[in-house]
Amino acid sequence: MPDDRLTDDDVAHRLGARPAWSLVDGKLHRELTFADFREAFSFMAAVALEAEKLDHHPDWSNVWNKVVIDVASHSAGGITERCFTLAERVDHHASRFGA
Repeated sequence: MPDDRLTDDDVAHRLGARPAWSLVDGKLHRELTFADFREAFSFMAAVALEAEKLDHHPDWSNVWNKVVIDVASHSAGGITERCFTLAERVDHHASRFGA
């Protein structure tokens, strides 16, 4: 059963608790900068394991020390509770790497 899509008001309220994130094109969006490629890729590896556990995978890219992440549920057609769970785990790993 797919996650329920959150209302726009719910998304706006929850974004208040995630100041590093914004809403871009209907997705949770965050851009991170690391010391170098190794740190950026190590961060991505850690987040990939979290995403796999949640069965919720981000759209993301990496160029040298920068990582851009967009999170939404394709099946729900928007942002769900699981999107915010992944965002929280991204924030946790970002803080570990000092991003």
